[in-house]
Amino acid sequence: MFLKPKIFLSSLALLLSFASLFLSAWIILPAPNMFLLTLAVGAPEVSPWLLLLNLLFLLLSLFYIRHRKLQRLVCIFSLIGLLTCGWVLVNIPPTQMQMAKAMKQGLGANYLEQIPVKVRAKMQTHSFDLANFFRGIPLGKTRHQKDILFASPGGVPLKMEVYQPSEVGKYPAVVVIYGGAWQYGNTHANSEFNQYIANQGYTVFAIDYRHAPQYQFPSQLDDVRTALNFIRKHAAEYEADSERMVLLGRSAGAHLAMLAAYEPDAPPIRAVVNYYGPVNLTEGYKTPPNPDPINSRAVLKAFLGGSLEELPNRYQIASPINYLTHPLPPTLLIYGSRDHLVQARFGRQMYERLHDGNTAVFLEIPWAEHAFDAVFNGVSNQLALYYTERFLAWALFRQ
Repeated sequence: MFLKPKIFLSSLALLLSFASLFLSAWIILPAPNMFLLTLAVGAPEVSPWLLLLNLLFLLLSLFYIRHRKLQRLVCIFSLIGLLTCGWVLVNIPPTQMQMAKAMKQGLGANYLEQIPVKVRAKMQTHSFDLANFFRGIPLGKTRHQKDILFASPGGVPLKMEVYQPSEVGKYPAVVVIYGGAWQYGNTHANSEFNQYIANQGYTVFAIDYRHAPQYQFPSQLDDVRTALNFIRKHAAEYEADSERMVLLGRSAGAHLAMLAAYEPDAPPIRAVVNYYGPVNLTEGYKTPPNPDPINSRAVLKAFLGGSLEELPNRYQIASPINYLTHPLPPTLLIYGSRDHLVQARFGRQMYERLHDGNTAVFLEIPWAEHAFDAVFNGVSNQLALYYTERFLAWALFRQ
């Protein structure tokens, strides 16, 4: 026996509105496992799309659905979804103001005036652009080289990708280190970001490193150092200025970037950009997030070769927060308040320690989860990108 067309369509609307609510709910719900973490990362970043979807089902419930019970359910689901998505959007303006204030506090009220006009002219004019959200952020034309072998430790080939502006020249270097719990990932990660930054007037090096658990710390740090030495040696070949170099990492890559720049024997680095990176592995092991979708203690054991009880000194040596005893490069830290892999409190703790004697900026995005910039034109990445490009320009071009 078949449902009548109107009942069928109303039931379908109910099902779809529930699905939209389910997706929207991960804007506020903490993810208990890796599958749901993907939804929790993506949902706030595509909240304008989800808002439109919830609004569509609300209008359908009001003007099309005639079955009272189904109409009421669709309306409830849609309203909850709208409120959830709306929470992200209404928080954008105060977050923009907070970030602008943090940049001025960290770099100086006139930091933008220190950036050449020609460099400023290429930057995004708004920290969030709804048109860019729907159509995508323009990347510009760049040159791209892949599979550049820079080392083979123990017979493991390590390669990098290089992104360059379209015109031949000599440009500041941005070395990008991908994340992935020190266990996975590749140099092609976040390629849109690399292309965008190259188009802004930088030579971008996306470097590789060996993965845990087969290779444990400090193998990854050794590989980053080897890559930096290679870049300095071959800087002219890739049109890079070895005297103007920034390290930028995400998650595990941010951890490696900080260590590579902060250790007493580190090469000269102009600045560090840390996207949601672990900074205190000892405390991270003692107090893992709850819920803990990646089993943080297991990840740390695989990376360092054992538990905190077994290897307390190694946890201490591998924690960037323990290297703040001498002048350090300016550091930009960007974290999400809802990060359930690397909690924002660690970034804040790092900022407070850095700020006492060093230049540092801490930006926190209220609705963002870990890896929020996976959606390049998403809400959080637009904010992060806007201030990252200003920080890079200040660090590498300031007059």
